[in-house]
Amino acid sequence: MSDLFNAVKEKVQGKDIKIVLPEGMDERILGAAARLASEKVVQPILVGNTDAIKAKAAELNVSVDGVEIYDPENFDGMDELVASFVERRKGKATEEQARQILKDANYFGTMLVYTGKAHGLVSGAVHSTADTVRPALQIIKTKPGVSKTSGVFIMVRGEEKYVMADCAINISPNSQDLAEIAIESSKTAELFGIAPRVAMLSFSTKGSAKSPETEKVVEATRIAQEMAPNLTLDGEFQFDAAFVPSVAASKAPGSVLKGDANVFVFPSLEAGNIGYKIAQRLGGFDAVGPILQGLNMPVNDLSRGCSTDDVYKLTLITAAQAI
Repeated sequence: MSDLFNAVKEKVQGKDIKIVLPEGMDERILGAAARLASEKVVQPILVGNTDAIKAKAAELNVSVDGVEIYDPENFDGMDELVASFVERRKGKATEEQARQILKDANYFGTMLVYTGKAHGLVSGAVHSTADTVRPALQIIKTKPGVSKTSGVFIMVRGEEKYVMADCAINISPNSQDLAEIAIESSKTAELFGIAPRVAMLSFSTKGSAKSPETEKVVEATRIAQEMAPNLTLDGEFQFDAAFVPSVAASKAPGSVLKGDANVFVFPSLEAGNIGYKIAQRLGGFDAVGPILQGLNMPVNDLSRGCSTDDVYKLTLITAAQAI
């Protein structure tokens, strides 16, 4: 395991962090939960029928000792979850509807987090991103000052670590959205021991081109600098001007960034998604994520092609976000 994850593991060890894994019958989820419980690093909570999960674990020769299992069909605290859900949804669900909705593992797991019975949630091995994120947006909601959640990847290659955002959620963020994404991404960077130096990316550097697309990033830079005046952040930058010192010296000599950015905020989802995958596939970087940010409590979304190790690592990250 890389230094990145050893540091995260040390951060959460002994903190008694409980993370819900709603997809309790999935082989990868079971394997990760067993590892987390045996290492006593995070307390995993699986959601599903207790007998069925134990039978599946036995079939896979996986120990669920130390793993908590909550069954929505037979949960002592369901009345409390239902009442909290009805209150939170403010007239959008009756008690009867809430009971039905909370049979869904993701809604049930999200309510465990909202009511303080767990500290975070990791889903998506079986469910879509929408199935994972929708309950979080309806129940946990975004932090004050953040209008939308966003998805970042930590790009790791040897000792190199970079943050790229938004690569997962917002298709066409506006200037305010980009400013919020930049600030939240800087906080995520700090979580991983990265002292953030944030570049707002475009196809223009400091006015070399002018269009509505570049002006959006110029405005986002201004808003972010107002919101977080002590953050090292600048824009608009082409990638090379943000990353290569000699290009930065030529194209943006007066900038606080000197070609040494380590947090990259893309102007759109298509740019972000393409950008991180090029770094991953051509540059040989490991892409850790997507890590969702901006929520009041951490919820993270797995890829449906994830491995047991991916589940384990994203659960550690979620625990670190919860501290």
